[in-house]
Amino acid sequence: MYIEQGYKGKLGTWNFFVIPVLFILLMAFNYVSTKLMLSESDQSMEVLMSQMIDQMGKNVFLAVNLMIFVVGLFAVFFWVKFIHQQTLTHLTTSRKKIDWKRIGFMFVLWGTFSAATTLIAVYSVPENYELQFNWTSFLPLLIISLVLFPFQTSFEEYLFRGQLLQGLGIATKSRAVSWIVTSVLFGVMHAANPEVEKLGPSIMIFYIGTGLVLGAMTLLDEGLELALGFHAANNIVGSLLITSTWTAIQTDSVYIDTSVMPSFSIIDALPIFIGYPILLIILGKIYKWKNWKEKLFGRVLSKKEFLAIEGVSSYDEFQE
Repeated sequence: MYIEQGYKGKLGTWNFFVIPVLFILLMAFNYVSTKLMLSESDQSMEVLMSQMIDQMGKNVFLAVNLMIFVVGLFAVFFWVKFIHQQTLTHLTTSRKKIDWKRIGFMFVLWGTFSAATTLIAVYSVPENYELQFNWTSFLPLLIISLVLFPFQTSFEEYLFRGQLLQGLGIATKSRAVSWIVTSVLFGVMHAANPEVEKLGPSIMIFYIGTGLVLGAMTLLDEGLELALGFHAANNIVGSLLITSTWTAIQTDSVYIDTSVMPSFSIIDALPIFIGYPILLIILGKIYKWKNWKEKLFGRVLSKKEFLAIEGVSSYDEFQE
């Protein structure tokens, strides 16, 4: 009962939407202001980012951008613990303790898969990639990635699959609504990324599809642990192995994508429609998930029903 863990706090349903709404408004403001600036200067996002990176350097530019998410994650934790007075464990999982083994397992599994598929792509079409490995710049990147990316990915998970998933579920009493809406919002959040400008709106299939699989993991496994491991591995491996001049994350990675006319086609979307479901099936076998339909599309219990199942009569009895 992951969504129902949101009842273990002192404030009403409204509290789940304060930080997410503020963040979404900030992203909307950033998107509109950036578009206006690009329109006035008659520049593309790729050119603007290139100018900023030239001034700061890739590693510094990356670190500065990731520090925003460090602040955001601590803001979420502060709000949950001291304002809503819900424990971080209850925001993370329905288990008695956070399962760090799940996070580590998913990190290794998806990190290995991502690295393998990236290298296969590089060696399959070598003319589209250029080796740019340099120890001097790569070592700082490695440190920055391992230290700061977990903050960025954890912030997004606790915001979308944590607060918003629990809040929407409790507000609508529908697992499906909370799952689908948070996944779409997760995709829309990436609309300002330069990849969308370069590859076209079809790339949103990837972002929303990834949101759906992360939401499914959370609901089926009754906790955020697998999603936390997946997201961290995905971004860290991506930043270390491959970059391009038109992505939101530009790094001193091992390879750089030099494709003249990059695109996102139906073939590129196949891993989302085929690979992600296979991943869920594999995880379901490992963790013995049952009642998939109920967990994804069922009804969220009312607070009274949840308290009765937990064997308590009020919030105070949840406190340790």
